[in-house]
Amino acid sequence: MKPVRLPAAATLALPRLALFALGLLYILPGLIGREPWKNDDAASFGIMWTMAHGTWQDWLVPNIAGLAIPDDGPLAFWIGALGIKLFGWLLGDVLAARVGTVAIFLFGVLSLWYATFNLGRRQDAQPLRLAFGGQPEPDDFGRTLADAAVLIYLGCLGLLVHSHETTADALRVSLTAFMLYRTVRYVEAPSLRNAALSGLAIGLLTLTHGWVTPVCFMLAVFACTRLLAQPVGRALRDLGLAFLVAAAVTAIWIVPAHLLQPYHQHPVQNWSALHLAQFGLPTVLAYKFFFRVGVWFFWPAWPFAGWAIWAWRRQRLALHIVVPLAFVTMGAIMALCATAPEQGQLLILLPPLAVMAAFGLLTMKRGAINAIDWFSVMALTLCAAVIWIFWFAKLTGWPAQAAKNALKLVPGFTPEVGAVAVPVAAIATAGWFALVHWRVARRPTVLWRAVVLSSGGLILIWILLMTLFLPDLNYSKSYAGVARQIAQKLPPNADCIETNVGPAQRASFAYYAQLPFTGVEGGRCSLLLLQESTRARDNRDVAPHHRGKQWILLWEGRRPADRDERFRLYRRAD
Repeated sequence: MKPVRLPAAATLALPRLALFALGLLYILPGLIGREPWKNDDAASFGIMWTMAHGTWQDWLVPNIAGLAIPDDGPLAFWIGALGIKLFGWLLGDVLAARVGTVAIFLFGVLSLWYATFNLGRRQDAQPLRLAFGGQPEPDDFGRTLADAAVLIYLGCLGLLVHSHETTADALRVSLTAFMLYRTVRYVEAPSLRNAALSGLAIGLLTLTHGWVTPVCFMLAVFACTRLLAQPVGRALRDLGLAFLVAAAVTAIWIVPAHLLQPYHQHPVQNWSALHLAQFGLPTVLAYKFFFRVGVWFFWPAWPFAGWAIWAWRRQRLALHIVVPLAFVTMGAIMALCATAPEQGQLLILLPPLAVMAAFGLLTMKRGAINAIDWFSVMALTLCAAVIWIFWFAKLTGWPAQAAKNALKLVPGFTPEVGAVAVPVAAIATAGWFALVHWRVARRPTVLWRAVVLSSGGLILIWILLMTLFLPDLNYSKSYAGVARQIAQKLPPNADCIETNVGPAQRASFAYYAQLPFTGVEGGRCSLLLLQESTRARDNRDVAPHHRGKQWILLWEGRRPADRDERFRLYRRAD
Protein backbone atom coordinates (compact mmCIF):
# COMPACT_ATOMS: atom_id res chain seq x y z
CA MET A 1 0.00 0.00 0.00
CA LYS A 2 1.21 3.51 -0.77
CA PRO A 3 2.15 5.48 2.35
CA VAL A 4 0.47 8.73 1.26
CA ARG A 5 -2.99 10.15 1.89
CA LEU A 6 -3.32 13.75 0.81
CA PRO A 7 -6.29 16.06 0.13
CA ALA A 8 -6.31 18.44 -2.79
CA ALA A 9 -6.05 21.41 -0.39
CA ALA A 10 -2.51 20.33 0.49
CA THR A 11 -1.29 20.62 -3.12
CA LEU A 12 -1.60 24.35 -3.58
CA ALA A 13 1.41 25.30 -5.68
CA LEU A 14 3.56 28.34 -5.09
CA PRO A 15 2.86 31.16 -7.57
CA ARG A 16 5.42 31.01 -10.39
CA LEU A 17 6.38 34.66 -9.81
CA ALA A 18 6.94 34.02 -6.10
CA LEU A 19 9.16 31.02 -6.81
CA PHE A 20 11.19 32.99 -9.37
CA ALA A 21 11.53 35.94 -6.97
CA LEU A 22 12.68 33.56 -4.23
CA GLY A 23 15.39 32.22 -6.53
CA LEU A 24 16.61 35.74 -7.30
CA LEU A 25 16.60 36.66 -3.61
CA TYR A 26 18.77 33.63 -3.04
CA ILE A 27 21.34 34.12 -5.78
CA LEU A 28 21.74 37.89 -6.20
CA PRO A 29 23.03 38.77 -2.70
CA GLY A 30 26.68 37.89 -2.63
CA LEU A 31 27.19 38.56 -6.32
CA ILE A 32 26.64 42.32 -6.37
CA GLY A 33 29.34 44.37 -4.69
CA ARG A 34 31.49 41.41 -3.70
CA GLU A 35 35.13 41.32 -4.74
CA PRO A 36 36.73 38.01 -5.79
CA TRP A 37 37.57 36.22 -2.56
CA LYS A 38 40.58 34.18 -1.61
CA ASN A 39 41.17 30.75 -3.20
CA ASP A 40 38.80 29.18 -5.75
CA ASP A 41 36.53 32.20 -6.32
CA ALA A 42 39.40 34.54 -7.22
CA ALA A 43 41.28 31.86 -9.15
CA SER A 44 38.27 31.02 -11.33
CA PHE A 45 37.62 34.68 -12.03
CA GLY A 46 41.27 35.01 -13.03
CA ILE A 47 40.85 32.30 -15.66
CA MET A 48 37.73 34.00 -17.05
CA TRP A 49 39.41 37.41 -17.09
CA THR A 50 42.49 35.97 -18.84
CA MET A 51 40.28 34.35 -21.48
CA ALA A 52 38.25 37.50 -22.08
CA HIS A 53 41.32 39.69 -22.52
CA GLY A 54 43.64 37.12 -24.08
CA THR A 55 44.01 35.22 -27.32
CA TRP A 56 42.43 32.05 -28.71
CA GLN A 57 45.06 30.01 -26.89
CA ASP A 58 43.75 31.19 -23.53
CA TRP A 59 40.32 29.80 -24.45
CA LEU A 60 41.84 26.36 -25.01
CA VAL A 61 44.20 26.32 -22.02
CA PRO A 62 42.55 27.58 -18.80
CA ASN A 63 45.24 29.72 -17.20
CA ILE A 64 45.73 32.74 -14.97
CA ALA A 65 48.10 35.22 -16.58
CA GLY A 66 50.22 32.38 -17.94
CA LEU A 67 49.83 29.90 -15.05
CA ALA A 68 48.04 26.79 -16.38
CA ILE A 69 45.15 25.50 -14.24
CA PRO A 70 44.23 21.97 -15.37
CA ASP A 71 41.81 21.23 -12.49
CA ASP A 72 38.55 21.78 -14.39
CA GLY A 73 37.29 21.78 -17.94
CA PRO A 74 36.82 25.07 -19.78
CA LEU A 75 33.01 25.32 -20.01
CA ALA A 76 32.35 27.30 -16.82
CA PHE A 77 35.20 29.66 -17.68
CA TRP A 78 33.92 30.11 -21.24
CA ILE A 79 30.57 31.21 -19.82
CA GLY A 80 32.20 33.70 -17.45
CA ALA A 81 34.54 35.04 -20.13
CA LEU A 82 31.61 35.47 -22.51
CA GLY A 83 29.83 37.49 -19.82
CA ILE A 84 32.88 39.75 -19.52
CA LYS A 85 32.99 40.17 -23.30
CA LEU A 86 29.31 41.08 -23.53
CA PHE A 87 28.68 43.03 -20.33
CA GLY A 88 32.10 44.03 -18.99
CA TRP A 89 31.84 47.54 -20.42
CA LEU A 90 28.57 48.05 -18.54
CA LEU A 91 28.87 46.08 -15.29
CA GLY A 92 32.62 45.78 -14.83
CA ASP A 93 34.52 42.56 -15.34
CA VAL A 94 33.82 41.07 -11.90
CA LEU A 95 30.05 41.45 -12.00
CA ALA A 96 29.88 40.65 -15.71
CA ALA A 97 31.57 37.30 -15.07
CA ARG A 98 28.79 36.53 -12.56
CA VAL A 99 25.95 37.05 -15.03
CA GLY A 100 26.58 33.47 -16.08
CA THR A 101 26.45 32.40 -12.41
CA VAL A 102 22.86 33.66 -12.16
CA ALA A 103 21.85 31.88 -15.37
CA ILE A 104 23.58 28.67 -14.25
CA PHE A 105 21.79 28.70 -10.90
CA LEU A 106 18.36 29.32 -12.41
CA PHE A 107 18.99 26.59 -14.98
CA GLY A 108 19.78 24.12 -12.20
CA VAL A 109 16.68 25.07 -10.19
CA LEU A 110 14.50 24.74 -13.28
CA SER A 111 15.97 21.30 -14.08
CA LEU A 112 15.35 20.15 -10.52
CA TRP A 113 11.76 21.41 -10.61
CA TYR A 114 10.93 19.59 -13.83
CA ALA A 115 12.65 16.39 -12.69
CA THR A 116 10.50 16.30 -9.55
CA PHE A 117 7.37 17.36 -11.42
CA ASN A 118 7.69 14.52 -13.91
CA LEU A 119 8.25 12.01 -11.13
CA GLY A 120 5.42 13.39 -9.00
CA ARG A 121 2.72 13.20 -11.66
CA ARG A 122 3.36 9.52 -12.39
CA GLN A 123 0.70 7.06 -11.34
CA ASP A 124 3.00 5.10 -9.00
CA ALA A 125 3.66 8.29 -6.98
CA GLN A 126 0.04 9.40 -6.58
CA PRO A 127 -1.52 9.36 -3.10
CA LEU A 128 -4.27 6.93 -2.18
CA ARG A 129 -7.73 7.84 -3.38
CA LEU A 130 -9.91 9.20 -0.60
CA ALA A 131 -13.20 7.49 0.23
CA PHE A 132 -15.33 10.48 -0.75
CA GLY A 133 -13.00 11.95 -3.37
CA GLY A 134 -11.07 15.17 -3.04
CA GLN A 135 -7.61 13.77 -3.80
CA PRO A 136 -5.32 16.00 -5.89
CA GLU A 137 -4.95 15.80 -9.65
CA PRO A 138 -1.65 14.29 -10.87
CA ASP A 139 -0.31 17.56 -12.29
CA ASP A 140 -1.21 19.50 -9.15
CA PHE A 141 0.47 16.85 -7.03
CA GLY A 142 3.60 17.00 -9.21
CA ARG A 143 3.77 20.81 -9.01
CA THR A 144 3.52 20.77 -5.23
CA LEU A 145 6.28 18.19 -4.93
CA ALA A 146 8.46 20.17 -7.35
CA ASP A 147 7.98 23.34 -5.27
CA ALA A 148 8.91 21.42 -2.14
CA ALA A 149 12.05 20.01 -3.79
CA VAL A 150 13.18 23.49 -4.83
CA LEU A 151 12.61 24.86 -1.32
CA ILE A 152 14.60 21.99 0.18
CA TYR A 153 17.35 22.55 -2.39
CA LEU A 154 17.55 26.26 -1.53
CA GLY A 155 17.63 25.40 2.15
CA CYS A 156 20.67 23.10 1.89
CA LEU A 157 23.59 24.61 3.77
CA GLY A 158 26.20 23.14 1.45
CA LEU A 159 24.80 24.88 -1.62
CA LEU A 160 24.78 28.38 -0.16
CA VAL A 161 28.39 29.46 -0.58
CA HIS A 162 29.29 27.28 -3.57
CA SER A 163 26.36 28.52 -5.68
CA HIS A 164 27.59 32.11 -5.26
CA GLU A 165 31.20 31.45 -6.17
CA THR A 166 32.44 32.03 -9.70
CA THR A 167 33.71 28.48 -10.04
CA ALA A 168 33.07 25.32 -12.03
CA ASP A 169 31.36 23.78 -8.98
CA ALA A 170 28.30 25.99 -9.47
CA LEU A 171 27.91 24.76 -13.04
CA ARG A 172 28.65 21.18 -12.01
CA VAL A 173 25.75 20.98 -9.55
CA SER A 174 23.33 22.60 -12.00
CA LEU A 175 24.33 20.20 -14.76
CA THR A 176 23.85 17.31 -12.31
CA ALA A 177 20.27 18.52 -11.86
CA PHE A 178 19.90 18.67 -15.65
CA MET A 179 21.35 15.16 -15.98
CA LEU A 180 18.87 13.97 -13.35
CA TYR A 181 15.99 15.52 -15.29
CA ARG A 182 17.09 13.98 -18.58
CA THR A 183 17.46 10.59 -16.89
CA VAL A 184 13.91 10.82 -15.55
CA ARG A 185 12.61 11.66 -19.01
CA TYR A 186 14.56 8.82 -20.59
CA VAL A 187 13.66 6.13 -18.06
CA GLU A 188 9.95 6.93 -18.11
CA ALA A 189 9.87 7.19 -21.92
CA PRO A 190 12.91 5.51 -23.53
CA SER A 191 13.62 6.99 -26.94
CA LEU A 192 16.54 8.02 -29.09
CA ARG A 193 15.68 11.69 -28.55
CA ASN A 194 15.78 11.39 -24.76
CA ALA A 195 18.99 9.36 -24.99
CA ALA A 196 20.60 12.05 -27.16
CA LEU A 197 19.60 14.78 -24.71
CA SER A 198 21.06 12.71 -21.88
CA GLY A 199 24.26 12.55 -23.93
CA LEU A 200 24.19 16.35 -24.17
CA ALA A 201 24.09 16.56 -20.36
CA ILE A 202 26.96 14.07 -20.11
CA GLY A 203 29.07 16.02 -22.59
CA LEU A 204 28.49 19.34 -20.81
CA LEU A 205 29.41 17.74 -17.48
CA THR A 206 32.62 16.42 -19.02
CA LEU A 207 33.56 19.88 -20.30
CA THR A 208 32.82 21.31 -16.86
CA HIS A 209 34.78 19.12 -14.49
CA GLY A 210 36.07 15.89 -15.98
CA TRP A 211 35.11 12.53 -17.42
CA VAL A 212 34.91 10.48 -14.20
CA THR A 213 31.62 11.93 -12.92
CA PRO A 214 29.76 11.59 -16.26
CA VAL A 215 30.92 7.99 -16.66
CA CYS A 216 29.62 7.17 -13.19
CA PHE A 217 26.31 8.83 -13.99
CA MET A 218 26.02 6.74 -17.16
CA LEU A 219 26.43 3.67 -14.97
CA ALA A 220 23.67 5.02 -12.74
CA VAL A 221 21.37 5.38 -15.74
CA PHE A 222 22.13 1.82 -16.83
CA ALA A 223 21.43 0.59 -13.29
CA CYS A 224 18.03 2.32 -13.41
CA THR A 225 17.13 0.53 -16.63
CA ARG A 226 18.06 -2.82 -15.09
CA LEU A 227 16.12 -2.23 -11.87
CA LEU A 228 13.07 -1.24 -13.90
CA ALA A 229 13.45 -4.36 -16.08
CA GLN A 230 13.89 -2.51 -19.37
CA PRO A 231 15.36 -4.51 -22.31
CA VAL A 232 19.15 -4.72 -22.14
CA GLY A 233 19.62 -4.33 -25.89
CA ARG A 234 17.65 -1.12 -26.10
CA ALA A 235 19.39 0.30 -23.03
CA LEU A 236 22.84 -0.41 -24.46
CA ARG A 237 21.84 1.05 -27.83
CA ASP A 238 20.55 4.24 -26.23
CA LEU A 239 23.56 4.59 -23.95
CA GLY A 240 25.78 4.15 -26.98
CA LEU A 241 23.99 7.04 -28.68
CA ALA A 242 24.32 9.11 -25.51
CA PHE A 243 28.04 8.38 -25.45
CA LEU A 244 28.43 9.47 -29.09
CA VAL A 245 26.58 12.74 -28.45
CA ALA A 246 28.67 13.34 -25.32
CA ALA A 247 31.86 12.65 -27.30
CA ALA A 248 30.78 15.12 -30.00
CA VAL A 249 30.11 17.82 -27.40
CA THR A 250 33.41 17.21 -25.64
CA ALA A 251 35.27 17.25 -28.97
CA ILE A 252 34.48 20.98 -29.24
CA TRP A 253 37.38 21.51 -26.84
CA ILE A 254 39.41 18.31 -26.94
CA VAL A 255 40.09 18.22 -30.69
CA PRO A 256 41.44 21.78 -31.19
CA ALA A 257 43.30 21.67 -27.85
CA HIS A 258 45.01 18.41 -28.82
CA LEU A 259 45.81 19.36 -32.41
CA LEU A 260 46.83 22.99 -31.94
CA GLN A 261 48.73 22.50 -28.65
CA PRO A 262 48.29 26.12 -27.48
CA TYR A 263 51.31 27.56 -25.69
CA HIS A 264 53.08 24.29 -26.61
CA GLN A 265 51.09 22.52 -23.88
CA HIS A 266 48.93 19.41 -23.77
CA PRO A 267 45.93 20.60 -21.70
CA VAL A 268 43.74 17.57 -22.42
CA GLN A 269 46.35 15.07 -21.24
CA ASN A 270 47.08 17.03 -18.07
CA TRP A 271 43.36 17.46 -17.34
CA SER A 272 42.55 13.78 -17.90
CA ALA A 273 45.49 12.49 -15.85
CA LEU A 274 44.71 14.85 -13.00
CA HIS A 275 41.10 13.68 -12.69
CA LEU A 276 42.08 10.04 -12.90
CA ALA A 277 44.52 10.56 -10.02
CA GLN A 278 41.76 12.07 -7.85
CA PHE A 279 40.08 8.69 -7.31
CA GLY A 280 41.28 5.49 -5.71
CA LEU A 281 40.15 2.97 -3.14
CA PRO A 282 37.98 4.26 -0.26
CA THR A 283 39.99 5.55 2.69
CA VAL A 284 39.25 6.18 6.36
CA LEU A 285 39.91 9.88 5.74
CA ALA A 286 37.24 9.99 3.03
CA TYR A 287 34.72 8.24 5.28
CA LYS A 288 35.38 10.64 8.14
CA PHE A 289 35.11 13.65 5.85
CA PHE A 290 31.90 12.41 4.22
CA PHE A 291 30.02 11.84 7.46
CA ARG A 292 31.48 14.74 9.45
CA VAL A 293 30.86 17.34 6.73
CA GLY A 294 27.77 15.70 5.24
CA VAL A 295 25.77 16.06 8.46
CA TRP A 296 25.51 19.81 7.96
CA PHE A 297 26.31 20.00 4.22
CA PHE A 298 23.18 18.02 3.22
CA TRP A 299 20.91 19.53 5.87
CA PRO A 300 17.87 19.62 5.76
CA ALA A 301 17.63 17.24 2.78
CA TRP A 302 19.19 14.11 4.26
CA PRO A 303 16.66 13.45 7.08
CA PHE A 304 13.73 13.73 4.65
CA ALA A 305 15.56 11.64 2.02
CA GLY A 306 16.32 8.93 4.55
CA TRP A 307 12.70 8.90 5.65
CA ALA A 308 11.59 8.59 2.02
CA ILE A 309 13.58 5.36 1.60
CA TRP A 310 11.92 3.91 4.70
CA ALA A 311 8.40 5.16 3.95
CA TRP A 312 8.44 3.93 0.33
CA ARG A 313 10.24 0.64 1.06
CA ARG A 314 7.27 -1.42 -0.17
CA GLN A 315 7.39 0.46 -3.49
CA ARG A 316 11.18 0.41 -3.73
CA LEU A 317 11.09 -0.06 -7.51
CA ALA A 318 9.02 3.07 -8.01
CA LEU A 319 10.71 5.48 -10.43
CA HIS A 320 10.76 8.38 -7.95
CA ILE A 321 12.89 6.28 -5.60
CA VAL A 322 15.04 4.34 -8.08
CA VAL A 323 16.38 7.28 -10.11
CA PRO A 324 17.41 9.70 -7.32
CA LEU A 325 18.70 6.84 -5.16
CA ALA A 326 20.92 5.62 -8.03
CA PHE A 327 22.41 9.12 -8.37
CA VAL A 328 22.89 9.46 -4.60
CA THR A 329 24.58 6.06 -4.42
CA MET A 330 26.94 6.83 -7.30
CA GLY A 331 27.73 10.28 -5.90
CA ALA A 332 28.49 8.81 -2.48
CA ILE A 333 30.81 6.20 -4.01
CA MET A 334 32.74 8.90 -5.85
CA ALA A 335 33.02 10.98 -2.66
CA LEU A 336 34.27 8.01 -0.64
CA CYS A 337 36.82 7.09 -3.33
CA ALA A 338 38.29 10.60 -3.50
CA THR A 339 41.99 10.73 -2.69
CA ALA A 340 41.70 14.33 -1.48
CA PRO A 341 38.15 14.84 -0.09
CA GLU A 342 36.67 18.31 -0.52
CA GLN A 343 33.25 19.92 -0.35
CA GLY A 344 32.93 20.36 -4.11
CA GLN A 345 32.69 16.58 -4.49
CA LEU A 346 29.59 16.52 -2.27
CA LEU A 347 27.64 19.03 -4.36
CA ILE A 348 26.48 16.47 -6.92
CA LEU A 349 24.48 14.70 -4.19
CA LEU A 350 22.29 17.73 -3.47
CA PRO A 351 19.86 17.58 -6.47
CA PRO A 352 18.94 13.87 -6.07
CA LEU A 353 18.73 14.26 -2.29
CA ALA A 354 16.34 17.19 -2.72
CA VAL A 355 14.10 15.08 -4.99
CA MET A 356 14.06 12.19 -2.52
CA ALA A 357 13.44 14.59 0.36
CA ALA A 358 10.32 15.96 -1.34
CA PHE A 359 8.83 12.47 -1.45
CA GLY A 360 9.87 11.88 2.15
CA LEU A 361 8.07 15.07 3.11
CA LEU A 362 4.80 13.49 1.97
CA THR A 363 4.79 10.95 4.77
CA MET A 364 6.03 13.10 7.66
CA LYS A 365 3.73 13.30 10.66
CA ARG A 366 2.19 16.65 11.56
CA GLY A 367 4.09 16.68 14.87
CA ALA A 368 7.43 16.24 13.13
CA ILE A 369 6.60 19.01 10.65
CA ASN A 370 5.64 21.39 13.47
CA ALA A 371 8.86 20.54 15.32
CA ILE A 372 10.91 21.36 12.21
CA ASP A 373 9.02 24.64 11.82
CA TRP A 374 9.61 25.77 15.40
CA PHE A 375 13.25 24.76 15.27
CA SER A 376 13.68 26.81 12.08
CA VAL A 377 11.91 29.82 13.58
CA MET A 378 13.92 29.83 16.79
CA ALA A 379 17.35 28.97 15.36
CA LEU A 380 17.22 31.26 12.33
CA THR A 381 15.63 34.16 14.19
CA LEU A 382 18.35 33.87 16.82
CA CYS A 383 21.04 33.89 14.12
CA ALA A 384 19.52 36.98 12.50
CA ALA A 385 19.38 38.73 15.88
CA VAL A 386 23.04 37.92 16.55
CA ILE A 387 24.05 39.37 13.17
CA TRP A 388 22.15 42.59 13.88
CA ILE A 389 23.72 42.84 17.36
CA PHE A 390 27.24 42.41 16.01
CA TRP A 391 26.57 44.97 13.27
CA PHE A 392 25.32 47.51 15.85
CA ALA A 393 28.23 46.74 18.13
CA LYS A 394 30.92 47.28 15.50
CA LEU A 395 29.45 50.69 14.70
CA THR A 396 28.83 51.95 18.25
CA GLY A 397 31.24 49.94 20.38
CA TRP A 398 28.41 48.57 22.53
CA PRO A 399 28.13 45.85 23.70
CA ALA A 400 31.89 46.04 24.14
CA GLN A 401 32.62 42.32 23.90
CA ALA A 402 30.55 41.95 20.74
CA ALA A 403 32.33 44.94 19.18
CA LYS A 404 35.70 43.44 20.07
CA ASN A 405 34.81 40.08 18.54
CA ALA A 406 33.41 41.70 15.39
CA LEU A 407 36.48 43.85 14.74
CA LYS A 408 39.30 41.56 15.79
CA LEU A 409 38.97 39.59 12.53
CA VAL A 410 39.38 42.75 10.44
CA PRO A 411 42.16 44.79 12.08
CA GLY A 412 42.44 48.27 10.69
CA PHE A 413 38.95 48.21 9.15
CA THR A 414 36.71 51.27 9.63
CA PRO A 415 32.99 50.30 9.74
CA GLU A 416 30.48 52.45 7.85
CA VAL A 417 26.70 52.51 7.50
CA GLY A 418 25.69 51.40 4.01
CA ALA A 419 23.05 53.66 2.50
CA VAL A 420 21.61 50.78 0.47
CA ALA A 421 22.72 47.76 2.48
CA VAL A 422 20.95 48.67 5.73
CA PRO A 423 17.50 49.30 4.19
CA VAL A 424 17.77 46.06 2.21
CA ALA A 425 18.67 44.15 5.38
CA ALA A 426 15.79 45.78 7.26
CA ILE A 427 13.29 44.90 4.52
CA ALA A 428 14.54 41.31 4.46
CA THR A 429 14.13 41.05 8.23
CA ALA A 430 10.60 42.43 8.05
CA GLY A 431 9.81 39.93 5.30
CA TRP A 432 11.02 37.11 7.55
CA PHE A 433 8.67 38.13 10.37
CA ALA A 434 5.83 38.40 7.86
CA LEU A 435 6.57 34.85 6.65
CA VAL A 436 6.63 33.53 10.22
CA HIS A 437 3.33 35.28 10.98
CA TRP A 438 1.73 33.76 7.88
CA ARG A 439 2.91 30.28 8.88
CA VAL A 440 1.82 30.58 12.53
CA ALA A 441 -1.42 32.52 12.12
CA ARG A 442 -2.89 30.83 9.05
CA ARG A 443 -1.51 27.34 9.69
CA PRO A 444 -1.50 26.37 5.99
CA THR A 445 -1.99 22.74 5.03
CA VAL A 446 0.12 22.90 1.89
CA LEU A 447 2.82 20.25 1.61
CA TRP A 448 5.75 22.64 1.36
CA ARG A 449 4.87 24.44 4.61
CA ALA A 450 7.46 22.32 6.47
CA VAL A 451 10.41 23.69 4.48
CA VAL A 452 9.41 27.22 3.54
CA LEU A 453 10.68 28.58 6.86
CA SER A 454 13.98 26.71 6.56
CA SER A 455 14.74 28.08 3.10
CA GLY A 456 13.34 31.53 3.86
CA GLY A 457 15.37 31.84 7.06
CA LEU A 458 18.58 30.75 5.33
CA ILE A 459 18.01 33.35 2.62
CA LEU A 460 17.53 35.98 5.35
CA ILE A 461 20.82 35.05 7.03
CA TRP A 462 22.66 35.23 3.70
CA ILE A 463 21.12 38.62 2.84
CA LEU A 464 22.12 40.03 6.23
CA LEU A 465 25.70 38.79 5.85
CA MET A 466 25.96 40.06 2.26
CA THR A 467 24.66 43.53 3.20
CA LEU A 468 25.64 44.39 6.77
CA PHE A 469 29.00 42.59 6.71
CA LEU A 470 29.94 42.62 3.02
CA PRO A 471 32.54 45.41 3.44
CA ASP A 472 34.12 43.48 6.31
CA LEU A 473 34.24 40.27 4.27
CA ASN A 474 35.72 42.05 1.24
CA TYR A 475 38.37 43.58 3.50
CA SER A 476 39.14 40.20 5.03
CA LYS A 477 39.04 37.89 1.99
CA SER A 478 40.08 40.07 -0.96
CA TYR A 479 43.59 40.78 -2.25
CA ALA A 480 42.57 44.09 -3.83
CA GLY A 481 44.28 46.20 -1.17
CA VAL A 482 47.55 44.28 -1.38
CA ALA A 483 47.46 44.45 -5.19
CA ARG A 484 47.16 48.24 -5.12
CA GLN A 485 50.08 48.51 -2.68
CA ILE A 486 52.26 46.46 -5.02
CA ALA A 487 51.21 48.57 -8.00
CA GLN A 488 52.35 51.74 -6.22
CA LYS A 489 55.82 50.26 -5.63
CA LEU A 490 56.20 48.89 -9.15
CA PRO A 491 59.09 50.58 -11.02
CA PRO A 492 58.18 52.25 -14.30
CA ASN A 493 58.63 50.25 -17.49
CA ALA A 494 58.71 46.93 -15.63
CA ASP A 495 59.10 44.13 -18.17
CA CYS A 496 57.76 41.12 -16.25
CA ILE A 497 57.55 39.57 -12.79
CA GLU A 498 58.70 36.17 -11.63
CA THR A 499 56.56 34.84 -8.82
CA ASN A 500 55.59 31.84 -6.72
CA VAL A 501 52.19 33.17 -5.63
CA GLY A 502 49.16 30.88 -5.77
CA PRO A 503 46.36 31.04 -8.36
CA ALA A 504 44.03 33.26 -6.28
CA GLN A 505 46.77 35.78 -5.53
CA ARG A 506 48.01 35.77 -9.12
CA ALA A 507 44.50 36.43 -10.42
CA SER A 508 43.88 39.30 -7.98
CA PHE A 509 47.25 40.94 -8.64
CA ALA A 510 46.86 40.63 -12.41
CA TYR A 511 43.35 42.13 -12.34
CA TYR A 512 43.62 44.86 -9.70
CA ALA A 513 47.24 45.90 -10.26
CA GLN A 514 47.81 44.80 -13.88
CA LEU A 515 51.06 43.13 -12.84
CA PRO A 516 52.91 41.82 -15.91
CA PHE A 517 53.28 38.15 -14.96
CA THR A 518 53.43 36.98 -18.55
CA GLY A 519 56.22 37.83 -20.95
CA VAL A 520 59.91 37.09 -20.56
CA GLU A 521 60.71 33.72 -18.97
CA GLY A 522 63.82 31.80 -18.00
CA GLY A 523 64.93 34.09 -15.15
CA ARG A 524 65.30 37.25 -17.27
CA CYS A 525 62.59 39.23 -15.43
CA SER A 526 63.73 42.30 -13.54
CA LEU A 527 61.20 41.86 -10.72
CA LEU A 528 60.44 39.04 -8.29
CA LEU A 529 57.30 38.69 -6.15
CA LEU A 530 57.49 36.06 -3.41
CA GLN A 531 54.70 34.67 -1.26
CA GLU A 532 56.00 33.41 2.09
CA SER A 533 54.76 32.30 5.48
CA THR A 534 55.36 34.56 8.47
CA ARG A 535 55.86 31.45 10.60
CA ALA A 536 59.21 30.98 8.86
CA ARG A 537 60.02 34.70 8.85
CA ASP A 538 63.63 35.79 8.68
CA ASN A 539 63.81 39.27 10.20
CA ARG A 540 67.07 40.04 8.46
CA ASP A 541 66.40 42.24 5.44
CA VAL A 542 68.52 40.21 3.03
CA ALA A 543 68.03 40.06 -0.73
CA PRO A 544 67.39 36.43 -1.74
CA HIS A 545 69.67 34.43 -4.00
CA HIS A 546 67.05 33.48 -6.59
CA ARG A 547 68.34 31.71 -9.69
CA GLY A 548 71.86 32.69 -8.70
CA LYS A 549 71.18 36.44 -8.82
CA GLN A 550 71.03 39.20 -6.21
CA TRP A 551 67.72 40.99 -5.52
CA ILE A 552 66.87 44.24 -3.72
CA LEU A 553 63.76 44.47 -1.54
CA LEU A 554 61.26 47.11 -2.77
CA TRP A 555 58.16 46.35 -0.72
CA GLU A 556 56.83 43.99 1.92
CA GLY A 557 53.21 43.58 3.03
CA ARG A 558 50.24 41.34 3.64
CA ARG A 559 46.50 41.40 4.10
CA PRO A 560 45.68 42.81 7.55
CA ALA A 561 43.34 39.90 8.28
CA ASP A 562 45.93 37.23 7.42
CA ARG A 563 48.76 36.86 9.92
CA ASP A 564 50.41 33.90 8.23
CA GLU A 565 50.76 35.13 4.64
CA ARG A 566 53.38 37.64 3.54
CA PHE A 567 54.44 39.08 0.17
CA ARG A 568 57.76 40.61 -0.82
CA LEU A 569 58.58 42.49 -4.03
CA TYR A 570 62.21 42.51 -5.21
CA ARG A 571 64.12 44.18 -8.04
CA ARG A 572 67.10 42.48 -9.65
CA ALA A 573 70.31 44.18 -8.55
CA ASP A 574 71.92 44.33 -12.01
